[in-house]
Amino acid sequence: MRRIKVSVIVPVYNTGKYVDECAPSLLGQSLPADEYEVIYVDDGSTDDTPARLEKIAAAHPNVQVHTMPNSGWPGAPRNLGMRHAKGEYIQFVDHDDTLGSEALERLYEHAKRNDADVVIGKMSTTMARPRRLFRYTVDACTIENDELMQSLSPHKMFRRAFVEEHGLRYPEGPWIMEDLAFVSAAYLKAERISILADYPCYYWMKRDDGGNNTRHRFNPRHGFWPNLRTIVRQLKDGTTPSDDLDALQNRLLHRLYHVEILSRAREPEILREDPDEQRQRFEAARELVLEEFPAAVRDGLPALSRLRAELLERGDFDGAVTLAQRVREVQARGQIGEPQWENGCLVADVTLDLLRGDGTPLVLVERGGKWWLDPELLDGVPGTEDGWEVRDPFRLAYAELVVKDRDREDWWYPEGDLEVRLRPHGEGRSRLVGSGRLRLDPERLAGGRPLGRGVHDVWAYVQLLGIDRMVRMTTGDGTPGAPAAGPAAGPALTGGRLALPYWTTGRGQLALDLGQRLRRLGPDTAGVAAANAMRGKGSLPLPYVASVDSAPVPVEVRVASLKVAAKLVPGANGTARLRLPARIELPAGRHPVTLPKADTPVAYAVVRDGSLLRLEGPAYEAGTGRRLRDAVADNRQVRRVRRRLGR
Repeated sequence: MRRIKVSVIVPVYNTGKYVDECAPSLLGQSLPADEYEVIYVDDGSTDDTPARLEKIAAAHPNVQVHTMPNSGWPGAPRNLGMRHAKGEYIQFVDHDDTLGSEALERLYEHAKRNDADVVIGKMSTTMARPRRLFRYTVDACTIENDELMQSLSPHKMFRRAFVEEHGLRYPEGPWIMEDLAFVSAAYLKAERISILADYPCYYWMKRDDGGNNTRHRFNPRHGFWPNLRTIVRQLKDGTTPSDDLDALQNRLLHRLYHVEILSRAREPEILREDPDEQRQRFEAARELVLEEFPAAVRDGLPALSRLRAELLERGDFDGAVTLAQRVREVQARGQIGEPQWENGCLVADVTLDLLRGDGTPLVLVERGGKWWLDPELLDGVPGTEDGWEVRDPFRLAYAELVVKDRDREDWWYPEGDLEVRLRPHGEGRSRLVGSGRLRLDPERLAGGRPLGRGVHDVWAYVQLLGIDRMVRMTTGDGTPGAPAAGPAAGPALTGGRLALPYWTTGRGQLALDLGQRLRRLGPDTAGVAAANAMRGKGSLPLPYVASVDSAPVPVEVRVASLKVAAKLVPGANGTARLRLPARIELPAGRHPVTLPKADTPVAYAVVRDGSLLRLEGPAYEAGTGRRLRDAVADNRQVRRVRRRLGR
């Protein structure tokens, strides 16, 4: 019997059908079945979940099921699973999520190659924005890489000996944020942490019944505030205090301050929840901040976040509401220049900035040698009558492009970085702008591999002044219907597939259709007519289709009323050529050739005796030498001589 490389631990409670939806991804791994085990721990389910689990275990020798009295939270079941685990590594999975088919094999190999204590696999999710943590694969790092704090969910691989050596366990009972406590403790202890970003390992998707959303977070029984205090103290105990804004302890605590504390003082929560209930959360957050968070954490926040923190710490709930109302109206604008194909990549210049609710740019005002926040944004916010100083406009500011695989929910990062800088806006004002160049390589973007067939949308994420937004990359101002839907650049042959860039209907967002998933090569993708010149029997250059050292692409065309299997093949000068078969069973004559879902011909096929004589471009006019040869060929005397010669 082979040694167990990985133990997959899955806590379940009243899961029902979701057990059956998750199980195939666990049992269909590329890692051989006798090299990993799946350990289900049922937390006292009262529905048919136990029966479903026993059925799975009966059919798969590497599956085991354990039961326990209901504890009310995943911590105790995970701990029980660890006690039964025999694998060299432990991978935690929730019962309503799925793994990529090669996840365990890739994670294990990455862990062994780097002797890692913890391996963080790329997550694809509909529950959160893309994490820049997964931009690059990292062989080894430590807690000094504070971007690790972007990922505190338990869905990671841990070396079992490391877990046992340090006595790492989840808090048990109804203990909300048990995953933050376990994972942050592991980060503090780990000597080597690896990140696998070139393969989607874990799919964390929103359930159709909303069951995997954490509800009732502030139920006193769950202990949100005491638990958060415990996690804060754990981070403080494991690091050295410092007044330096960029000291490790302050950088680690920044995540908890920004996400768990300031969420109580900003949109959408402070504007969405019942005001009386939200005031209680606001006061609880204030108490925890004043008692546990060093001043350097607040001082290290970007300008707007620092203003929120100021309002929170002085207990000004109404002021925080007013600020949230102003900031809620701020939108990001993502503009992209005319895309074009360059060395196999779709490239374009991009610009990102922030707009106020009235559609005008959010600006910084220079006064007395200092920068101040846009006064229009601060109208009515207490304590800002004389303005709010922006000590460092670039504090924690960044902008990045991301490409979403619409079918698979995978997010990928194109090559290159965007630069954030101040751009003059007249009269002593400037705006923060992220700018750079999109470089989308369809053959390498997916972790060095080709993107899958389907539609891939281009987005951007910006974090400026403490405002973070996801934004569609459009050719207009981002308002619905701004740019007309249609082709964004000419089609290209890449990796043996057709790549069709286009602007989406309504939003005008840049998208790339690979393999004609939704779009079709037709007159709207052509942009220009096919070449008029005849260059070889049965083949015609299409100058609007770029060829990037690709294999031929099969395409079904219509010649008159007949469907014909044709090919687009790489041609000279970087263009593709349309090639039809030598035999076409049509009457003699000149027949229009149309591409799928198109009405306008891209060529004409000249056919005689069921054979293709040549292709002509649609701009062809009668009266040229080619037409003269046709006339000669139709002369009766010439045909009679040819028959006698056996031709």
